Parts: sequence; C-alpha cells; structure tokens
Amino acid sequence: MNLNITFRHVEPSDALKEYALEKVQRLRKYFDGLVEGHVVLGQEKIRHTAEVVLQAGGIRIAAKEENTDFYTAIDNMVDKVERQLKRYKEKLKRHKPLRNRERRSLKEKVYAYESFEEETPRVIQTEHYNTHPMTLDEAVMEMDLTDRPFMVFAEEDGRVKVVYRRPDGHYGLIEPE
Repeated sequence: MNLNITFRHVEPSDALKEYALEKVQRLRKYFDGLVEGHVVLGQEKIRHTAEVVLQAGGIRIAAKEENTDFYTAIDNMVDKVERQLKRYKEKLKRHKPLRNRERRSLKEKVYAYESFEEETPRVIQTEHYNTHPMTLDEAVMEMDLTDRPFMVFAEEDGRVKVVYRRPDGHYGLIEPE
C-alpha cells in the first residue's frame, strides 16, 4: 500500500503519522492489489479533520471526518471507509458473474452427481394419429389446419415423410433414404 500523509495547518508529528499509517493499513485486507492512498490531517481552530482517498483496481473511496481530537477523527474516518468497502464488496458478491473456473467446478459437481449417470431419458408423452396417403401440398394444408409444428405422412408410394414449420415461416421436408 503506497500511502502519503500530508499535514495541513498543523505541525507534523511522528506519533500521529504512525497512528494514521497503522489504521489505514488495516484496510489493506479489502483490496486485491496495489493501493494508492493519500491522507490529509488538518486543523482549523478547534476542529481536527482527517481525510483519506484510496484508489485501487479502478475504484476510488474517499472519507472525511472532523472531531476535537486527531486520533478520534482518524478512527472515525477509517471506520467510515471500512463500512464503504464492506458495502462495495457485498455488492460485488451479489452481482459478479461466475468465472470460468467456477463454471467448470459447477459442471464437475453436476456430472459427478451419482443419480445423473443412472438416470436414462424416458418418453413423457406419446401421441397417436392415423396417416393416410397424401401429397406434400395436402400435408402442408392439413398441418396448417391443425396448428401442429410438424406432420408425418405417407406418400402414394408408401414412403413416410415429415414436413415441419421452420422459424422463418417456411416449411422443411425430411425424407428418409
């Protein structure tokens, strides 16, 4: 964590600088990479202010606190940043899509499931209807009248064929060889 500390309208103090460094370093656990930070400690009359701006991984977090004591202002500032970071991390957890590694592990879990291998596909519904010899045009007309997505029919020579409605609105024909 690269951290700069600036004193504004107050004499620099090593004890205050070390305290601020120690407190802000505690926030490092929320970041996954290089963190740039700037802390400004200032005084105006009886008000002591502590400001921080942290930048890491494309996000920027800032907080400012005032108090009659520098140490309390620093503590309150760090607490405020910590609340922001927790909120941000929770938001990422809720909205982050699965990474490839997580997708793979999910697939492996599904395929490793014991009943998955034992279960075979089964026929859920069976429909029966009579076919009689007809031409392709008659089959298309009957398919339109019944609102079926496909029609199985036999031609005059006894060969079974399937005509189906394509997504583009036209028709397709399946002929066995």
